[in-house]
Amino acid sequence: MSIILAVNGVVETYPVKPAAQRHMQVEAVEAQGNNDQRSSSSDRSNVAAHNAYQQQANQDQHAKPVLFARDLMTSPVLTLSSDSTVSDAWTIMTHRGFRHIPITSMHGTLVGMVSDRDLLRHVPSLSTGTAPVQAAQYRLAEIMVTRVISATPATDIREIARTMLSERIHAVPILDGTRRLVGILSARDLLRAIANHGPLELWT
Repeated sequence: MSIILAVNGVVETYPVKPAAQRHMQVEAVEAQGNNDQRSSSSDRSNVAAHNAYQQQANQDQHAKPVLFARDLMTSPVLTLSSDSTVSDAWTIMTHRGFRHIPITSMHGTLVGMVSDRDLLRHVPSLSTGTAPVQAAQYRLAEIMVTRVISATPATDIREIARTMLSERIHAVPILDGTRRLVGILSARDLLRAIANHGPLELWT
């Protein structure tokens, strides 16, 4: 399953590079190895190399993605509506230890995301531990990020990790087939998985 990019409610497919087709390389090595074996007995090393490639190919054919988004995501997800205030979001973040909060419409569909950095960018005095009047005046609709990269529960976590790195984001909402929020996957979740379930083959 691919990563999904939603900009102001318009859904697009986020490009993900496909994995290399190793078995095609193995077939080429096999054909070359057979020709060399007929022409000279000194090419036994080619046959040994072919056998090693073939063994690796057989292992790759049976390999499956280690984990999917549904295996690591946090669910259910605490959300806020777009008419909530910066003060509302900051209170939740400080008390619950969150760094990202998805913003949903009245119908429960994802419309944006806010991070602690977004809040501090607009109300820097939040970092002093005070709750200024300014924070209660700002609506999340005014500051939320509407370009939201999301994924499905069946998305390979390697795709999500690569996208996080390339887009420099730290959390990905997980949406079902009706675009409803069913979970969220953060960089912290990936690190926790490595610590608790390792070793993981996150990169291929």
